[in-house]
This record gives sequence, C-alpha cells and structure tokens, in this order.
Amino acid sequence: MQPEIAYFTCNPGESRFVCFRIGAGPWYPYSAGTMRRILAATAIMLSTAFGAGAQSVVFINPGKPDEVYWATAARAMQAAAGALDMRLEVRFAERDHLRTVAFARELAALPAGKRPDFAIISNDNGTGPEMLKVLDGAGIKTFFAFSSIPPSERGGIGGPRETYSGWIGSLEPHAEDAGYLTARALVAAARKRARRGADGNLHVVALAGDRATPSSVRRNAGMARALAEAPDVVLDQVVYAGWNREKAEEQAAWLFERYADARIVWAASDVMALGAMKAWERRGGKPGRDAWFSGVNTSKEAFDALREGRMAAVAGGHFIAGAWSLVMIYDYAHGRDFRDEGLELDRPMFTLFDDASAQRFLELYGDGFGRIDFRRYSKALNPGLRKYNFDFGQLLK
Repeated sequence: MQPEIAYFTCNPGESRFVCFRIGAGPWYPYSAGTMRRILAATAIMLSTAFGAGAQSVVFINPGKPDEVYWATAARAMQAAAGALDMRLEVRFAERDHLRTVAFARELAALPAGKRPDFAIISNDNGTGPEMLKVLDGAGIKTFFAFSSIPPSERGGIGGPRETYSGWIGSLEPHAEDAGYLTARALVAAARKRARRGADGNLHVVALAGDRATPSSVRRNAGMARALAEAPDVVLDQVVYAGWNREKAEEQAAWLFERYADARIVWAASDVMALGAMKAWERRGGKPGRDAWFSGVNTSKEAFDALREGRMAAVAGGHFIAGAWSLVMIYDYAHGRDFRDEGLELDRPMFTLFDDASAQRFLELYGDGFGRIDFRRYSKALNPGLRKYNFDFGQLLK
C-alpha cells in the first residue's frame, strides 16, 4: 500500500502542516521542515517496504511441462519467486521455437497496466533477438537466462542496455563444464574395462542437442576438449538428437551399426543418454558392463542409472539458473544493480554427481525446492554480500 502525503490542515484548529497517512489510516501532522528531513532519511526504506513484492515476471520456458529439466527449472523458479515475494508466470512453449516468439508478442500486446515488469527468456534455437525486439518495444524489461545471444550473432543488437535499453542482463551456466566433466569421467570409467578397437584406441560416439542453442554448442566444445586431452580416444561421429529420447535411441542404433568399435557414448542430456542405452540393450548389450554412457541433468531416472552402474557419469544443477536470475532481478528492482559484477554473467553451476551426491539431491529436492533460502543470496537483502555464488554444489551441503 502506498503512503499518501498532503499539505493541508489535518485537524480543526491546527495550523497547516505536511500530513501523512497510509491507506485509510489517520492523518499524522508534521511541520514542513520535519517532513522533509523524514522523507530524505527514509526514501530507501519506503521504497523497499512498499515496493517489495511488486515485481511481476513471466518466464517463457522453451521446454515442455512434462520434460524433467524444464519442469525442474520452473519449480525452482517458483520457489525463488515465493521466497522473494515476486509474481511469476511460466509459459511452456512445448519445444516449439515459434511459440516462444508468439508468447513474446502476446505479452507485448497486453494493455500497459497488464504487462509484466520483467520477462525471462532463453535463446533456444536462436529466437532470442526477435523476442528481445518485441518485448523491448513494449517496455518490458528482459533478462536472458540459460542461453543468451552470442556476441558473434548480435549484429546491430549490441549488449545489454545498449540498443535495447530494456535488456537488463543475462545469466548463463558455464555450459562447457557439463561437456568436459562428463566426457572426462566417462573416459576414465571406460578405460578400466572397455574394449579397444583394432587400432588400440577407445572409440566414442556423441549425441548432441541442437546446432543453434549456445548452451548446446558449448557442451559439445567441453566434450571435445576433454577428448582432445585423451590421446587414446577417437571421436567417431557427433549427431544431433534434438534433446529427444526417441530420436536418440534411433540414431544410437545406427551409430552402433556403423561403428562396431564404439563402446563409449557421450550424450548432452540425460534423456538422450537413456535413449541410447535402450538401443544398446535392444542389441543384447549391458550398459555399464560392455558399453559406457554419460548424460547431463538431474532426473531420478538418470540418478537411478548412475547408482546402478548403468550410467558412468551424470552432471547437472544448471536448472537453478532461472532461480538465480530472479535473485538478480529482485536486486535490480530494489536498488542493488548487478552491473558491478557485469551485465552478462557466465557462472559455474554444474556438479558432477556420484552415488552420495545423487542421493543427497533426491533427499533434499525430490519434492521441491522450498528448502533453499533464496533470500540469503540477494545483495539487496544482505548488504554485506559482494559477489554472487551460483554454484549448485553449495546447495547439496
């Protein structure tokens, strides 16, 4: 509720005062000089007290509501929004990149008073520039989470707060870590027991996500870097399964036919790894015994496979990027701009899980993310905080 200030006689028989009240409460008189001093001293306090919780945010989620990764990201964001007293709406685009742009246009077409204060978007399949243009034109402040626009693809866009002044910033998980950590662990596991080819090398096939999303490209780069550090490993082929389990199963089946020596399968997501494992099992193979698989994300199915030894490596935790984005937006809206750390943050978030940490994750967050005190990570709420720590590993302690 906003304070109301007026200059008139508050009560009969009194001199004219600056008068102050909240809502329909009583008027309190102050002399003009006293009121000026009070307002000067409490401007920040009033802004925080009466503005907190006013931020409305729409997250244009590129995934599906039944897709573990994107559903988990949305649940974490809802927990953060609740803790920070923000209003969050999540719109799932169902893996239809045209729908993400349509959602942006729908938000922009709302009456001025009905538009959200902020929109969180991801540059999946290169839709970021168009969404940014539409949202900025409607006066909706925009924040990129998960995937931003690569500098090489910006053309005349520039960076945050340049051409599009409403583009306030971005936060991306350091996606190369996912590819690097899983590939390195995968090779280490396979070296112990995997069959080598006639050339004496270990042979790998890789199931990537898509060709356009920056986080997908960078996961691949991390995988390639890890394999380049292994002189006894050969990458036979990379294919793009579009983050789809069934497509990964189909592609893995013919990769196994084409490359008889391939016993190591790197996948950019858990669902694609699980699809490839099914293809191997249909051939009579036993994942974890005669072929080795890795994946990314924190689904229970992937963790079960890890604990059973059927999957050699699983990394994840980056779904939390959306929740951390809300923390940054909250701070921005409450006078603690994150520009002192940079408008475009690329931070480590991935954890390489083992049996113990996978079990810990399920115990803590199997039923949601209400245990996380997102308020403690806000600079506005913790004035002594100087640098954001967005690593997921800290949330497993």
